[in-house]
Amino acid sequence: MGRITLIVVSLAIAGFFAWQASLWTPNLELNSLAVSLSSGEVKRSSAGLSSSASVATSLKFPELTGRVVDGANMLSLAQKSSLNSRLAAFEGKSSDQVVVATIKSLEGNNLEDFANRLFRSWELGQSGENNGVLLLVARDDRKIRIEVGYGLEGTLTDALSSLIINQVMVPEFRSGNFGQGIIEGTDMILQVLSGDLSELEARKKRQDNRVSDYSDVGVWIFLAIWGVCFFGPFGFALLAPIFGKKTGKKRYRWLGIDIVYSSSSGGGWSSGGSSSGGWSGGSSGGGFSGGGGSSGGGGASGGW
Repeated sequence: MGRITLIVVSLAIAGFFAWQASLWTPNLELNSLAVSLSSGEVKRSSAGLSSSASVATSLKFPELTGRVVDGANMLSLAQKSSLNSRLAAFEGKSSDQVVVATIKSLEGNNLEDFANRLFRSWELGQSGENNGVLLLVARDDRKIRIEVGYGLEGTLTDALSSLIINQVMVPEFRSGNFGQGIIEGTDMILQVLSGDLSELEARKKRQDNRVSDYSDVGVWIFLAIWGVCFFGPFGFALLAPIFGKKTGKKRYRWLGIDIVYSSSSGGGWSSGGSSSGGWSGGSSGGGFSGGGGSSGGGGASGGW
């Protein structure tokens, strides 16, 4: 009797657990399905982000052709000429390098990131001073950015940059006066940068000293090259008979160069091998380039 009771109790317990398992199985399947769907969503989201990232990084930077790069044609020829002259004069006085750029579209790029990368690509401002400013307008995105170099963040602050964009430029842009808005915004930037004349003069003096140092080195290099080119043949002609090896009548070989003397001239020389190659430097793209400065993201953004 006790054995039968034990068997019945065991069957009851087994039936109870089987019943519980049947209740949990659908939930587990649903949870598994939810996880699967979630993974699919994550994969699709990741694919979408990758696609967006590829679009956002596909935009190439415009070429730095001058202090005004009007890729979106928002300025008239007269406005560009006048603005370029003022920026050149200001840079000549202070060494601060202010560049205005307009583009048609950011093509999915973040405005702040694009402006900072463009600033660094162009290397605006002088090396060591980092005194560059970029005024960027994205026409189709209706966005404006003032990117400020490290050295000017204390003068052209984020608050002042925002004020210039929202109080000076945006009202003109909303009225359709894009060229006037850019000019007035640029003029305000120059006024802010001109506020501390002693700092401007000190910065300019430091820059002039660096240019002078580079110029002195350049002069010595030029003189050395000129001396070698001018006096080299005479030196070889005088020293070859002393230090060289005689290879024939009035013919000597020294330092891998054959030197032949003739009665009609003091001597001539030629290399024993093929002629050496030449070199040439790349053009500067219109005679204007950045001075090696950088930016850490200071400035402000706005839109109209």
